[in-house]
Amino acid sequence: MAHARKPVIRRIETAQPDRDRSRSEEAVRTLLSHVGEDPRREGLLRTPARVVNALEFLTSGYSQDPKVAINGALFVEENYQEMILCKDLDFYSLCEHHLLPFMGKAHVAYLPNKRIVGVSKLARMVEIYCRRLQVQERLTTQIAQTLMEEIEPLGVAVVLEAEHLCMRMRGVQKQNSKMTTSAMLGAFRTNVETRQEFMNLIRNGR
Repeated sequence: MAHARKPVIRRIETAQPDRDRSRSEEAVRTLLSHVGEDPRREGLLRTPARVVNALEFLTSGYSQDPKVAINGALFVEENYQEMILCKDLDFYSLCEHHLLPFMGKAHVAYLPNKRIVGVSKLARMVEIYCRRLQVQERLTTQIAQTLMEEIEPLGVAVVLEAEHLCMRMRGVQKQNSKMTTSAMLGAFRTNVETRQEFMNLIRNGR
């Protein structure tokens, strides 16, 4: 009986992506019709495929594990105990409420506890979490908690500053609005001087 099931499972797995993509493209055509357009118009014929391609790229973080990226670049460093900060990381994400972009700068810092991580992995981790449907508050927390769990530092600090097109293009239409969120863990939460040093560093030069 087990042998009879295997071909069925393989057929489902190989057919599913094509079926999902077809349905996704049809959904885009439905939306185009909903707003009053003709999806059969020459300029829109390839739009459904382009939209699906764009969404697959913008949500590619679902298929990636930020913990795996970090674990591949951990190094023992006994002597360095000062703050490590990577600031002004550009990021782009999609708000899960309206599927409109929000974008800005990420500032990520940690106090090492005998281990450091390759600096590019900090940027990579931000990128992976951004490539999902998000709210800025959760995005900030996910970055901080993953660093805390995987590097086991003395503390982690994350600040995100972002512009939300759902506020600029629709709704309240506040053109110059920005949103700032923060997550302070470990020494950054318990030690005021450490937290203030971090805030001073990310503001330096602005």
